[in-house]
Amino acid sequence: MLAENTAASAPASIELELLPDFDSLPTFEENAATFAENAAGKALHYSRLNEGLIFADDSGLVVPALGDAPGVHSARYAGADAPNSRCIEKLLREMQGKTGQARSAHFVCAIALVRAGRALAVVTDRVDGELLESPRGAGGFGYDPLFYFPALKRTFAEVSAEEKNQHSHRGKAFRKLLAALSSML
Repeated sequence: MLAENTAASAPASIELELLPDFDSLPTFEENAATFAENAAGKALHYSRLNEGLIFADDSGLVVPALGDAPGVHSARYAGADAPNSRCIEKLLREMQGKTGQARSAHFVCAIALVRAGRALAVVTDRVDGELLESPRGAGGFGYDPLFYFPALKRTFAEVSAEEKNQHSHRGKAFRKLLAALSSML
């Protein structure tokens, strides 16, 4: 949830807040075919339950050589409650024998901004990289230990949080969202 703070002589600032009592709200089933549809669906769902500006995101890993899998199923690629390690194991099995361009992958993030059941903006961005044959690094989450980012010559699990925020799909999409929001205020 976003809260707008403005003063007559100061530029607008934005304060992020979690939705109150989020755990008690009815959940939204993410079953759309695209990241943008899932993000918009979540934001629209929760905007009907709360006032103010609401944003929600959906993101994941896309591997063209696997028919764009895991895609929108990234978090549940190895099953609904499977830990990240099982998702990584499944992806590594499916990537066995693939070399060169077949190991290219990208992360995608879509963020939807909604107020009172009406979509105001949907932004997306991506970051391109390649999948390693084994995990590297202790940071990050999800597929970060496999995702090698050539510009930094490290996996997303090996970079600092600041570096990841500067280059990641989520960081880039969020900056687009802030730009769209600032043009609305």
